[in-house]
Amino acid sequence: MNPHVVAIFGGAVSGAEASHQLSQRGIRSVVFEQNALPYGKIEDGLPKWHAKLRDKEEANIDSKLADPQVTFVPHAKLGQNIDFQDVVKNWGFSAVFLATGAWRDRPLGIEGLDEYLGKGLYYQNPFMHWYNHFHEPGFQGEKIALADGALVIGGGLASIDICKALMMETVMVALAERGINTTMFDLERGIAKVLEIHGLSLADLGLRGCTLVYRRRVKDMPLFPGDTDTPEKLAKAETVREKVLLNAQSKFLFNMLPCHIPVDKIVEDGKLVGLVLRETKVEDGKVSEVPGSDRAHLAPLVVSSIGSVSERLPGVPMKGYLIEVEGGEWCRLKGFENVFALGNAVTGRGNIKESVEHGKSVSESIAEGYLTNPEGSVRAQYREREDSVSANVAALAERIGQMKPPSDEQRKSIFERVKTLQEAVGYGGSYQEWADAKRPVRLEQLLGLEAHG
Repeated sequence: MNPHVVAIFGGAVSGAEASHQLSQRGIRSVVFEQNALPYGKIEDGLPKWHAKLRDKEEANIDSKLADPQVTFVPHAKLGQNIDFQDVVKNWGFSAVFLATGAWRDRPLGIEGLDEYLGKGLYYQNPFMHWYNHFHEPGFQGEKIALADGALVIGGGLASIDICKALMMETVMVALAERGINTTMFDLERGIAKVLEIHGLSLADLGLRGCTLVYRRRVKDMPLFPGDTDTPEKLAKAETVREKVLLNAQSKFLFNMLPCHIPVDKIVEDGKLVGLVLRETKVEDGKVSEVPGSDRAHLAPLVVSSIGSVSERLPGVPMKGYLIEVEGGEWCRLKGFENVFALGNAVTGRGNIKESVEHGKSVSESIAEGYLTNPEGSVRAQYREREDSVSANVAALAERIGQMKPPSDEQRKSIFERVKTLQEAVGYGGSYQEWADAKRPVRLEQLLGLEAHG
């Protein structure tokens, strides 16, 4: 039996793949997950209209975490009921992997703006968590009151998803007021098509739609991450970006305001009611602000979708918004001999050169596929991340083999501590039974539909 035991924090795509790669090599792992379920942004960030894809990807994670070589610990969050320094220094693990993802929203940068969280302002991660779960019976989370005319600050695919969600919910309500009952799944095929069937327009419904605000030009949007190192490749990338946005707008009827940035807040009666936007211009790839161009844009709701960064974890070194790692072949945590970061917890797709090269080629197909096959493009992103983690863990497994394994006494102590954590949250030891019991009610189940996607 391989004597090594590895701790993995985070059980989603990266953490599950890491545990799988270790299992393939006979190395036991303990997966600590901060939530009840390990699915991460597949559950809470991937919009719920991707129902079939969500179910397939979660089943993929289940198959890896149900392996006998993997021990699962739910509701174990660093800095709350488990101490990072204690785990690293005292538990006796051969190595510790951080696959905690990127859950903290990048701040919008307007002084005092965050005082209005929940009062007209929301960030992408909590917004999408609400959107994916508010239909559940007995939902206990914060309730977000949607309204027509929202501003979405962003520019990437995630911000387009926010716009889709806003448009579908507001159109659904407006149609219901006319006695026309639709579902999210009907509208996700295209709001424009549904309105055409009923001989209606947004204006007929009294709607103006939400507006996506981006600081650069449409052709600069981060919708196509392929190489742009030649004029020909740059032209191709710009064309794809414009097509992606046009396709999304024509189907979901949201507005686009390029070359603008938010510079101030508009507040009335203790609530955010809009933003002051300033024009920008792009010259030689650089963005500059246009003096004297500030204008007030009133909006009943503002959603910021400008990116996610690593959450600050007590004891984990950070450099700006990122987990700080040493240079070199592995993403080793700065100041630690046997702690490594994986996946979205660290910059890039991993530092193994072959993985990075593979990632570039996959990214091109992701962007182009989004035009006609968004399901396939999202799926490709998960496979890309798995490939990256697989390459990293393959290299790290050799390094782990050279490290001192825990003694028999240390191994016994590790699993005694683990059992205490499991029992404290009612986890009985069977991963699949736990996952099946904790999986939330799906919208398609409530509607009596098969899984869409």
